[in-house]
Amino acid sequence: MTRVLIVDDERQILRALRINLAARHYEVETAADGSAALRQAADSAPDLVILDLGLPDLDGVDVIHGLRGWSRVPIIVLSGRAGNQDKVEALDAGADDYVTKPFGIDELLARVRAVTRRTGTHEAEPASIRIGDHVVDLTSKTVSGKVRLTPTEWHILEILLRNPGKLVSQRQLLAEVWGEKYIKETHYLRQYMTQLRHKLEPDPGHPAHLITEPGMGYRFTPVASPFALDL
Repeated sequence: MTRVLIVDDERQILRALRINLAARHYEVETAADGSAALRQAADSAPDLVILDLGLPDLDGVDVIHGLRGWSRVPIIVLSGRAGNQDKVEALDAGADDYVTKPFGIDELLARVRAVTRRTGTHEAEPASIRIGDHVVDLTSKTVSGKVRLTPTEWHILEILLRNPGKLVSQRQLLAEVWGEKYIKETHYLRQYMTQLRHKLEPDPGHPAHLITEPGMGYRFTPVASPFALDL
């Protein structure tokens, strides 16, 4: 079943889209603001995002940038902004399609089908990844060796593990985990990365996997490449 995340602060639109998509056998989640959308996208890895640009906390273009920092999920913008410049900015940020409000539900559903057809062949992400002596299962949210992670630790770790070898900026992590207004609170990240290293790294003082890029962000470095395990 295709999972769709709908991001809009208008309750009527959320309700109408949820009903119409669920009737066509889509699994639907909703978010009313950008920060919630980024958190839900990291937690549930939707197959498609339908995104309004006029959100109460973040501009929709910023949400697109946030998603594109770590995900290739298809994004359809659904917005009352009809100007060409708005469309160009959204598409340049990484949106796959743009539908202007008011819209016909049949047209939107056709766009959904077209985008999911075009992007339907993605390399599967590994369900389990090894960090030192531990195996992290992203599906069940468990770590071997009876390691227990807090929800915040899980959120940070998942973002890093889903982007193996890639630099994830401090700003992106802070915005996705705590919200846009916390983007300068870099001490939050230092504290939680220290906790994660003590729980997962063989030598927390000399980490081999959860790497700091000074002044920029953090990177998950696998020993070889991340791989799925038959557990």
